[in-house]
Amino acid sequence: METRNGTVLFRGLVVNVEQMEVRVGGKGWHVYQIVRHPGGVGVLPLHEDGTVTLIRQLRPAVGGSLLEIPAGRLHPGEDPADCGRRELLEETGLRAGKLVPLGIYYSSPGVFDEVIHLFLGTGLTQGEAIPEQYEEIETVRLPLAEGLRRASEDGIRDGKTIAALLRAGKAAG
Repeated sequence: METRNGTVLFRGLVVNVEQMEVRVGGKGWHVYQIVRHPGGVGVLPLHEDGTVTLIRQLRPAVGGSLLEIPAGRLHPGEDPADCGRRELLEETGLRAGKLVPLGIYYSSPGVFDEVIHLFLGTGLTQGEAIPEQYEEIETVRLPLAEGLRRASEDGIRDGKTIAALLRAGKAAG
């Protein structure tokens, strides 16, 4: 990809916004704005009895709470599996004996460069959750089949959660 005239329009706490011109084949140069994000990790915790633990938390960007997999932002240079273990413990109190990669997910590639690494967490043990000061999290445990049903019927609207459920359901089924 050939670019020119790149500039940072905004530097934020979580994201930066860049503007650049991109050569689009024989169609010339076109202006693009891209939201730069450090990336994240999501873990679908699967218990031995076939249930999964999801979390419900406030998402001001959508004006309410969503049912999601435990997830969080990668620190610079952090291994995605380490991030997944940290976020799983912080948000649910769960520790996974094993993290199975479920691939990556691009949250909104038309405007974001964010890559989310997805994992299935197994061999779970329960500990104490230690959420961030700004997080109010409720855990919700339900059968994997129920999660898949909700994802397919608009009951779960978070993209990373839908992707993780579908990929885990395929692996299990």
